[in-house]
Parts: sequence; C-alpha cells; structure tokens
Amino acid sequence: FAGLADVSISQDIPVEGEITVPVGSRSPDEDFSTLDEPVKDTIMRDLKAVGKKFVHVMYPKKSSALLRDWDLWGPLVLCVSLALMLQGGSADSKDDGGPQFAEVFVIIWFGAVVITLNSKLLGGTISFFQSLCVLGYCVLPLTVGMLVCRLVLLAGSGTISFIIRLIVVVAMFAWSTLASTAFLADSQPPNRKALVVYPIFLFYFVISWMILTFTPQ
Repeated sequence: FAGLADVSISQDIPVEGEITVPVGSRSPDEDFSTLDEPVKDTIMRDLKAVGKKFVHVMYPKKSSALLRDWDLWGPLVLCVSLALMLQGGSADSKDDGGPQFAEVFVIIWFGAVVITLNSKLLGGTISFFQSLCVLGYCVLPLTVGMLVCRLVLLAGSGTISFIIRLIVVVAMFAWSTLASTAFLADSQPPNRKALVVYPIFLFYFVISWMILTFTPQ
C-alpha cells in the first residue's frame, strides 16, 4: 500500500452514491391514528364493532370474534338497560327502586368477575377482560327476554302471562348459556370444561330468576 500514499483525490471529482440509509416507503395506514380522525368517525367505528358483536351473540358459534377485539361498552349498555328494566317503583314513590338497580348492577359485574377468576384459576388461556367481554355480551338474549316480559306484563299478570314469560325466560337463558360456552369452550382444558360451565350456568340462572320473578309496582 506504499504507492497509495502519493495518490490524491481532486476536489472536482464528484462523489457518487447515497450516503443515507434507504428507508422503505410507508403506507398511509402506518401513519394513521385515531387522534387524526374526526370524533364522528371514531364513534361510528365503535358502534359498528359493538353491533357486530351483538350479531355474533344472536347467532352463536365457535368464533374468536368477541375475543379478538374485546370491549366493555356493550356489556355496560346491556347491564344498565337490564337494571333499569328490573327497577321497580316510580321516582316519586317511597320505594324508588334504587337499591334494586344497584343489586342488578353488582350481581352482573361481580358474577362475571368471579366466573373469570374461576376460569383463570382452572387454566384458561384468555385474558381477564376478554372473559368479561364475552359474559357481558351474552347477557343480550336475557335483556331481550326482559323487554318481552315487560310487554307481556302490560297485558296482565295472570297464569297465561306467567306461562308466556316462563317460556321466554327459559329460551333466553338457554341462548345466553350456549352462546357464552360456545365462545369460551376452546379456552379451557378439555378435562375442566364442566367446572367452568357450571358457574356460567348459575350466573345466567340467577339473572333469569330475577327476570321471571319481576313484578312492576
């Protein structure tokens, strides 16, 4: 390399090539953020997502749709709606139904939390909030059943009315139980599925019993 010492590079010789690291082109989706979109679009997207989950519950099948994009907006709306429909008495009466609303609200959320903890302790593979999402959305059939029972009670509270309400509540109870187990079955060990299904059965049975025994004041 001794001969290279006498070689000098003229300042007029251009330097060819790029000295910067090439960066791949980024798609517009990579730069997209919910902070950059209008509030209306965000609300409509969330409402569509909740609506799709409602459809999955009404047509239950083994799917990960409720587990993949979980949220608690739907369960919150269903819980509040069911608690309001179960609330007895009027606002200007001595029994304004406030404690009953709180009881329904606590039973639904506390029951869902207990079932979720039981599922996790038995070796469930889904997260805590995924289980709450499934259990909350599967209250939809019972909420529909409560609405039907309220309409039936407007016509009277005789034996025929009770039989109709019994059929509706039993059907909605079976629907909720089957829907929740269809979504949660694959997340449990095969030899422990019965231990997970039993608390779910009790959870929806308690809600169904509250609906069936409800009488407006």
